[in-house]
Amino acid sequence: MRTRSLLGLLGAAALLAVPSLAGSAPAAAAAAPAATAPAASPAFEHLKALSGTWTGKAADGKLTRATYEVSSGGSAVVEKLQPEGEPPMVTVYYPDGSQVMLTHYCTLANQPRMRTTQAGSGNQLEFDFVDATNMKSPADPHMDKVRFTFADADHFAQEWTMKHDGKEMPLTFHFERTK
Repeated sequence: MRTRSLLGLLGAAALLAVPSLAGSAPAAAAAAPAATAPAASPAFEHLKALSGTWTGKAADGKLTRATYEVSSGGSAVVEKLQPEGEPPMVTVYYPDGSQVMLTHYCTLANQPRMRTTQAGSGNQLEFDFVDATNMKSPADPHMDKVRFTFADADHFAQEWTMKHDGKEMPLTFHFERTK
């Protein structure tokens, strides 16, 4: 009987000690050094430098407006692309190790994801299709590639390639920074 009382007392003491230990965990976590974010790739830095408003023309002469905004503590670049007379499309670019990924929210009602084909230095940055949501089959029309060619700080070209039934259809925009 005495052993049961002693075990009961020890169990109660242990239960009371758990909340006090839990209360000390945040202090220990706060004392730990903060993790440092990995260095951004040159490709992602190119995209961040686009921050602002751009105007351009497609090959068919259609005016197009693009805006770029660095978001989420510098870990994403949000592009809003709107060809004249069409609804806007949003593309979010984000680092993925030494590469850059994108998710394109298309007017085709699907969301292709693409990744850079290399670390992306120099004046070109190319993305290739990885996968997509809201597509029944790979033959459905979708954006399959995009290439940026940077001329200087105020001019760049963007070539999107749509794929449909195995055929590639490029669409190129030439942009100038709006001042």
